[in-house]
Amino acid sequence: MLIRPTSLLIWFLAWPLVAISQESPLPERDRRATEIRHLNASYRFDGYQTKEAWLARAQALRHQILMSAGLWPMPEKSPLNPQVFGRLEREGYSIEKVYFESLPGFYVTGNLYRPLKKPGPFPALLSPHGHWAYGRLENSELGSIPARCINLARQGHVVFSYDMVGYNDSRQVNHRLIDKRLDLWGVGSLGLHLWNSIRALDFLETLPDVDPKQLGCTGASGGGTQTFLLTAVDDRVQVSAPVNMISHYMQGGDVCENTANLRLDTNNMEIGALMAPRPLLLVSAAGDWTRDTPRVEFPAIQSVYQLLGAADKVETVQMFAQHNYNRDSREAVYAWFGRWFLNNPNSDDFRETSFHVEFPPKLLVFFERDLPWEAKSEQQIVEMMVQRNRAQLDKLRPSDEESLRQFREVMGVAMRHALAAEFPSEESILQTSRRPGPLDSVVLAIGRKDMGDRVPTSLWLPKGRSRVTSVALVIHPEGKKAMESRHQDLVRPLLRRNQAVVSIDAFNTGEALAQRDMSDRFFTTYNRTDDANRVQDILTALAFIRKEFSDAPISLVGLERAGLWCLLARALAPEIHQTAADVARFDADQDQSYLDRLYIPLLRRAGDFGTALTLAPPARLLIHNTASAFDTYPARRLYHLTRSENRLRIETNELTASDIVAWLTQSR
Repeated sequence: MLIRPTSLLIWFLAWPLVAISQESPLPERDRRATEIRHLNASYRFDGYQTKEAWLARAQALRHQILMSAGLWPMPEKSPLNPQVFGRLEREGYSIEKVYFESLPGFYVTGNLYRPLKKPGPFPALLSPHGHWAYGRLENSELGSIPARCINLARQGHVVFSYDMVGYNDSRQVNHRLIDKRLDLWGVGSLGLHLWNSIRALDFLETLPDVDPKQLGCTGASGGGTQTFLLTAVDDRVQVSAPVNMISHYMQGGDVCENTANLRLDTNNMEIGALMAPRPLLLVSAAGDWTRDTPRVEFPAIQSVYQLLGAADKVETVQMFAQHNYNRDSREAVYAWFGRWFLNNPNSDDFRETSFHVEFPPKLLVFFERDLPWEAKSEQQIVEMMVQRNRAQLDKLRPSDEESLRQFREVMGVAMRHALAAEFPSEESILQTSRRPGPLDSVVLAIGRKDMGDRVPTSLWLPKGRSRVTSVALVIHPEGKKAMESRHQDLVRPLLRRNQAVVSIDAFNTGEALAQRDMSDRFFTTYNRTDDANRVQDILTALAFIRKEFSDAPISLVGLERAGLWCLLARALAPEIHQTAADVARFDADQDQSYLDRLYIPLLRRAGDFGTALTLAPPARLLIHNTASAFDTYPARRLYHLTRSENRLRIETNELTASDIVAWLTQSR
């Protein structure tokens, strides 16, 4: 096949006679290296022009949240085995103690408040408490959890007030569960909290006096974060009131509010808008980080409601107080749920009445009572979650064409959000002016529109030839300069066969060397790791080649450990003609390998290389330098399943450059 590049060759031949000068469309330095996002930065939400654009974004955001919490694909739900006991009857309401298993041997604990002397079924609300000193038992002027539960129950709601992990009765797991190894699997405090909240909705649905079509949620501060995250991913929440949390410049400062990949390219305003078009009340305080809500956060979220024709279902109210869930805030929330669940728009009917707070022993689930004998330790719980994820992946492994289609549909979402990468459109690819480089190369920089990236690139074209048969993208862990030393044994032999050669300095290699401060414990909540950025740069380079060389067959070559980046990028790219990847004797079944050599949070939750090899079409593939470490079974299984065994070659040892060239150029 003979392919004429649309512009590169013309420029290359004319270069000695033509000087090109134009303003660079790319930043002088890659902004991924210079602009570190963090929880206290100021963020914008410019909105969307069409309903369709928002709905597509909303689906992607929900997947991003679930994946970051380790909940995509959604784990199988085990029996709750709920225990409800210790009933107290008071004026207009009752209180009971509750515990149930969100996971086998892990208990969600709290109190159930129910109306007395009212006909059911009732709307039901979840009441996550936030970081008050006494958790769900907090009773102060700034915030009283019993006050809101008692008053909401008297008004006609069933309310479940439950512990955050590590508070009060929930003492099996430390609240600040954070660990780089567990991040690989999507296991941590935030994910555990979100799973508990999802299971708490399951629990409410089991109660005979609850209307399962009328479920809501409200909480302040950290409880506000739990409220809007649950609302974002679970459509059973029909009415929501996050209090004093959705802000454009403070995204939540605790472990239970931050996890890997959660706020990549997004923020709490956009996440909060995922409630649309369901009723949402934004309560803010003039004395904390929600002080700008009426003029910044609310209009941004309101714009989404307007797109969906639901402008009347979102409102905001601000209290002149410091960070709180005080009486004024509570009364605004009472009226909001009264309006939508009790069909009563008269806010005067929902003033707070006097209440009596029980002594803690009457509310604590395990006061003078042991945990059930089945209760697991923190180590047992986190390892159970890791093993649960492993088992779920094994169950999804394809065995026929239909299961392969289903696997790709589900796990394609997982891999895209673990890598936080995409194959760019041709229209989004930008490039700088080109100039002559070493060894007859052309050098330039490429990137994506509005993404702030800048990827140094070298291009070699066959000398004195007017046509190119194919293009090889060669990636080396030290960048494109390494191709100069490989020119004789790798680049030149490909050029002699009419193949163009492209190489890049992937993120933090070669000219793109960066010194980022990654010490913030929530760095990966807001920023991609170096290895994730490198995978994206390979995809960007592939899109650049596709744009410049039209339908030319593309060969992807990964040298040394860059072969690992290439195998991951290949999973998200359109079909590549052939790939040769050195896997550098990487032990893909050991977490420590990823921590030491390929750190991408959530990659193991997404199925790592087993998923990557299964997602890509079964084009020609050479995997070498496996030793006895790299598991090639997923590749063998896919190529057997698709009857493509003749396209797969696996070598235990590292191949030489001449071996790779011979494989790339052999007749097919």
